[in-house]
Amino acid sequence: MKSLLYKYRKFFIVLIVFSVVTISLFYSALKPKKTLPIYNPADVNPELVDSTVQYKSKYHTIADFSFINQNGDTITQKNYEGKIYVADFFFTTCGSICPKMTTNLEEVQKAVLNNPKVMLLSHTVFPEVDSVSVLKEYAIKHHVVDSKWNLVTGDKKEIYTMARKSYLAVKLGRPDQLYDMVHTENFVLVDQKRRVRGFYDGTNKEDIKRLLEDIEFLSQE
Repeated sequence: MKSLLYKYRKFFIVLIVFSVVTISLFYSALKPKKTLPIYNPADVNPELVDSTVQYKSKYHTIADFSFINQNGDTITQKNYEGKIYVADFFFTTCGSICPKMTTNLEEVQKAVLNNPKVMLLSHTVFPEVDSVSVLKEYAIKHHVVDSKWNLVTGDKKEIYTMARKSYLAVKLGRPDQLYDMVHTENFVLVDQKRRVRGFYDGTNKEDIKRLLEDIEFLSQE
């Protein structure tokens, strides 16, 4: 028996290698390829979407915008043209979820610092409080890299409109005050074509890990 195995050892080695390669190829072929959904207003919790666009089930993209960042510079969609970016809504005096969200965005910034395809965009929901100087102080405190991450303020109505009609990420506030908003923990992933590709709990480390994986996936497209 030993002599037989020795005699045909090359054949058996080739057979084993062939089997391993074949199984690997079959596994690769059958393994589902990673995909990311493209979100439209109709796909999202209606509480987070303006009623005027809740019916929309395709072709949704982020609208044009114009805000002022922590350096007093005007930031528009042109600054994010062809970029993957993470958007969120916050305010500097928030003592509940914002500190954790901002800390996690700092970690995202570190992870994408050397990826020129990726940027961050944080909108204040209290522009009457968060002036340029306040945002600058907040940016310094949280190690914001100006070329990578914009903290923006502007007209409350415009911020509200972006939050509810474009990013599909912010709840209504008090019904007695127009354009009042309750910001959520949502981080929104936007692709190079201005499409919403994911929502993530900005306070959850596992979701941040998933966000970074999805950013890497989009970066390879």
